[in-house]
Amino acid sequence: KSSSGPVKLQINSELAVFFIEHHHLDTAQRILIDQRIPLEKSQQLSLKTFTQQKVAALYFSSMRSFYRARDALKTAQIKCYEDDIRADDRFLMERHITADIAYVGQSKDGLIGNQINNVNSHLRGNISDNKIAELDKTTQRYQLVTQAQCKRSKKQDDISLTMLSIDIECSIQGDLYSIGLYANNTNSSDMKENFQRVLMIGEPELNCEPYIQWQVDERQLLLQFIDEVNLFDADIFIGWNVIDFDFFLLQKRCDLYGIKFAIGRDGSNPYWRTNANNSDQHFIEIAGRVVLDGIDLLKTATYNFTSFSLDNVAHSLLGRGKKVVDVENRMQEIINNFNHNKSALATYNLEDCRLVWLIFEKTQLLAFAQLRSQLTGLAIDRVGGSVAAFTNLYLPKLHRSGYIAPNMGDCVSDLVSPGGYVMDSIPGLYNNVLVLDFKSLYPSIIGTFKIDPMGLIEGLTQVNVHKSVVENSADIEVEQQKRDIRDVVISGFDGAYFSRTKHFLPDIIQSLWSERDKAKEQKNAALSQAIKIIMNSFYGVLGSTGCRFFDPRLSGSITKRSHEILKKTSIWIEKLGHQVIYGDTDSIFVSIGADKTPLQASQLGIELQNFINDKWKLTLAQDFKISSQLDIEYETHFTKFLMPKIRGLNHIKDQKAIGTKKRYAGLSNGVIIFKGLETVRSDWTELSKDFQQELYRLVFHDEPIEAYIKKIVDELKQGTHDDKLIYQKKIRRKLSDYVSTPPHIKAALIANTKLEAQGLKQKYKHRSTIRYVITLDGVQPVEFSDSKLDYDFYVEKQLKPIADDILPFIGKDFESITGNQMGLF
Repeated sequence: KSSSGPVKLQINSELAVFFIEHHHLDTAQRILIDQRIPLEKSQQLSLKTFTQQKVAALYFSSMRSFYRARDALKTAQIKCYEDDIRADDRFLMERHITADIAYVGQSKDGLIGNQINNVNSHLRGNISDNKIAELDKTTQRYQLVTQAQCKRSKKQDDISLTMLSIDIECSIQGDLYSIGLYANNTNSSDMKENFQRVLMIGEPELNCEPYIQWQVDERQLLLQFIDEVNLFDADIFIGWNVIDFDFFLLQKRCDLYGIKFAIGRDGSNPYWRTNANNSDQHFIEIAGRVVLDGIDLLKTATYNFTSFSLDNVAHSLLGRGKKVVDVENRMQEIINNFNHNKSALATYNLEDCRLVWLIFEKTQLLAFAQLRSQLTGLAIDRVGGSVAAFTNLYLPKLHRSGYIAPNMGDCVSDLVSPGGYVMDSIPGLYNNVLVLDFKSLYPSIIGTFKIDPMGLIEGLTQVNVHKSVVENSADIEVEQQKRDIRDVVISGFDGAYFSRTKHFLPDIIQSLWSERDKAKEQKNAALSQAIKIIMNSFYGVLGSTGCRFFDPRLSGSITKRSHEILKKTSIWIEKLGHQVIYGDTDSIFVSIGADKTPLQASQLGIELQNFINDKWKLTLAQDFKISSQLDIEYETHFTKFLMPKIRGLNHIKDQKAIGTKKRYAGLSNGVIIFKGLETVRSDWTELSKDFQQELYRLVFHDEPIEAYIKKIVDELKQGTHDDKLIYQKKIRRKLSDYVSTPPHIKAALIANTKLEAQGLKQKYKHRSTIRYVITLDGVQPVEFSDSKLDYDFYVEKQLKPIADDILPFIGKDFESITGNQMGLF
């Protein structure tokens, strides 16, 4: 989109290319001739593979020829390189074009030049029809530019994108009732700034809201929706599960009525793809527009909620939820309102649209998506895409240094890279625990030790040359002139060596780090978060077999180095007289004794921070001749801290009791922070969470606990907390894929059977969340529960384990406190 509106660029004469090893060129050309596959040209290049083989490029003027040639050569056992890079992706990445592009080309008015902001795979590549669609007889939806020549734009104008929030309401069978549309775009035309509409099937009602437009039937509803969308002409559609539910159902209903779902800017239908690994997940491409799903984008931005339902996320972020009396049984209310109170349904429909809009605003999701696109070149609607982002950033630099990329699987070996280091903890209830945290540990290891795919190849080459000189030279003068190998390479793990000078990833990280510091100074939270996610993804990419640059020596040189760093740091701290009670990935927990005041604890934290950073600078300079980018920070002072024992080993007299990992709680600045405990787990009941929070508060503040425990057990058995005894768990596989039948799956199967018996659609499946209770008759789904709850079960499984984590450390015992209450009811 440019400052003057949407633009479609047509790029001519761009050739698709892949590479082969040069010694196969003559054979490859004969194969293509024999099979009559058109080859535009072939060319020997100065590039080479990671195994130092010279390469040739094969160019094709059509993708059909490209794919036929690739298949023919692979059948002949000729290895093709970079044959999975999409032509449009290569066009952009080789020109370092991410979200902004400058172009010149021909329009109907002659030579034209401009800049497009927020270019992406949909806004750039999916308009297949050259015909310009029109809003009416005179207004074009976009400008067509042919014979376009493109390059990266250095100028970044703030060109706003317009959004439109979409939500549909329908019956269980998928019959449409209404469609809501909402927008509140600033810096836009009056219509786009404050737009709200509900298209509703039914007869006009008196005194209804003016935003309701009545439609005679479902066919007219669909046609009106298409007209509204094209009239509004949004750049981006947003919604909640909007692709797999709303747009997918709209497409199916259009197909049913033989209606062209013409919502592309060129009047075209959407193009649909299905996830090869999950038939329930779909991808949509709309010419000149983009669809952003709120759930997917929140997950990409690393938000986490107990449930990603719109109602739950809205309550968490906005403090408000859906306009419905009973969220769990809203389907019946929707059906009832459609039949008897369409105005209420319209209010509900529009509020869902508005909630999605407000969530996008609150979390700056659009800004996050745009900035991520600018940094990586990924389309703004791309879900995940860490490997693709890395490829976009890395591949052009690799080519300019004389290499082509390896194929996926080229470097797979028996080597296994460990995960992050997690130390065995020392269980206990402590006073004064400091947490020291290495800031972005994995990226800083990459930067410090120059860990890089090409750097590994260059480093190994340099080491081999060095060894060859040593082995073949008897000349003492030459021996004296040889440089220390440490001046040439930096050693990694598993036989890895990295070039000190030939690498890209450390520089990419340093650039991103600087940009993140600027973003923090400017209080640009969206940019800071986007950069953080990209930086932290690099280790995962290098450790993924789905990445063409995967090599276990790369990922192993990161994680094994992190193990070494945490272990050495712990030794240094303990030599100072402090006790390290736990360590996890990039954090170290230090017990400094009960006699410290908060001020003394903070001063000691800063002293430890400075000592460790200085120690690493000196150590790395001496041992590796490198500058340390490691940066440990004093992060938290817990005045009270609990590290539980592993359950089953909770006897306080057991001196060999083992502490838990990734499960602890601490009191800092009057707030209790829970990690990995029941309070932050979605599969424990609300009562267990309330019980844990209050019990820990009492213990951490040295207050009596007996009366509280007895009170909760009493109230539970009297039925006071029945509404807090509901389990909630996500179904993570297809129901048919479960070999055993855990409680939540049993509840889902019961619910589906009862729904089907009522003539209703089964609603529990893969990715659904089931709510259930444990009764005297076993597990039952909440909506079909008709038995008395098994209170003894809840005491034993929901209260006792929580109490047993902490009570032994203060000399108390849950059963002793509640013994006379067991079995009373």
